[in-house]
Amino acid sequence: MHSQRVVITGIGVITSIGQNKEEFWQSLAQGRSGVTQISAFDPSSLPVRIASEVKDFHWKDYFTSKEANRLDRFTQFALAAAIQAAHDAKIQEGGEDVGVIVGSGVGGLGTLLDQEEVLSQRGAERVSPFLIPMMIVNAACAQIAIHFRAQGYSSAPVTACASSLHALGEAFQVIKRGQARLIIAGGGEAPIVPLAMAAFANMKALSFRNEEPQGASRPFDLYRDGFVMGEGAGILILESLESALERRAHIYAEILSYACTTDAYHISAPEPSGQAVVCMIKKALKEAALSPQEIDYINAHGTSTPLNDKIETMALKEVFQDQAYAVPVSSTKSMIGHLLGAAGAVETIATLLPLDRGIIPPTINLEHPDPDCDLNYVPQRAISGEVKCAMKLSYGFGGHNACLILRRFEG
Repeated sequence: MHSQRVVITGIGVITSIGQNKEEFWQSLAQGRSGVTQISAFDPSSLPVRIASEVKDFHWKDYFTSKEANRLDRFTQFALAAAIQAAHDAKIQEGGEDVGVIVGSGVGGLGTLLDQEEVLSQRGAERVSPFLIPMMIVNAACAQIAIHFRAQGYSSAPVTACASSLHALGEAFQVIKRGQARLIIAGGGEAPIVPLAMAAFANMKALSFRNEEPQGASRPFDLYRDGFVMGEGAGILILESLESALERRAHIYAEILSYACTTDAYHISAPEPSGQAVVCMIKKALKEAALSPQEIDYINAHGTSTPLNDKIETMALKEVFQDQAYAVPVSSTKSMIGHLLGAAGAVETIATLLPLDRGIIPPTINLEHPDPDCDLNYVPQRAISGEVKCAMKLSYGFGGHNACLILRRFEG
């Protein structure tokens, strides 16, 4: 069987800076931050009191109140984004050749904590029978499949902050092999709860800039001090080129390659040499049959943590050599924070913006260049630029690395 070409035909996104594709893209192009003081609960007892929240989520556009009450917030985000993406791609119903691959890092953590409180305060008989189907990490994947009656290939990758880029990569490979015609893929996350905020803060992973929320996420800046917790979802419709052409669908981009590696080094720290990332990027370039000089934009993982940004920069320099200083590299986490398991898919949507519209989103808050991070990170303001091929990178706790290469579709 000859391998299928794979394209992206639908986009759905829920973030702090936009609850649909157009809002999200406009905010990215304008360099707008979605980081604020936490409003979902009283954060005053916590060491970190800022996050990138989805405010006034328009759930009534997607669910009845009965449906919403049976879905954790991460699943609500993912299903809403999937409904947007399906509408964008003009697809109605699933079938045996339609699959769903949707990942998450922590799944229904909010529901789990709520029900633990019910157990301790009101007793075992009051614990919701919906707890398990709401909290399991594959709930978003399953609910999307049920909604669209998608009965084909299904999976829910859990690789921390690389989860949804692994989901897109797996979907690409499945369609390429001819095991599905179309796959709804991406990730959802809703980790802004007191326990997670305290735990990440005590790991020293979060930014402690409580007094300047919008300036807290500052990837590649000399004074970066950690990431900002975010929430939301990104869902894309991937399908075979044959199917897309048959449907006369709008094609945002073609996926040329996917690669993944593992540091096999530490549960939360990146491997200091960055060699697993270097190896992965080289594999992705080789599969795409591209030279480093042919990559016009890189959407970095760029968490705003001291180690990640330094090691990611080192890896890019090793692969791209002199070209590393020419290619624009930006981190959209500077605006939306870190969406953990949903980050890769949401940022892949940000990577499509330059392909489709010729605008490269900025890394905001990059005011004091770090001598160790000396690439072209598109500081502060978006730039216009011709982008034919773009690369998206994600890394997750446990040493999970993922890379996707996209090309503007030209027939």
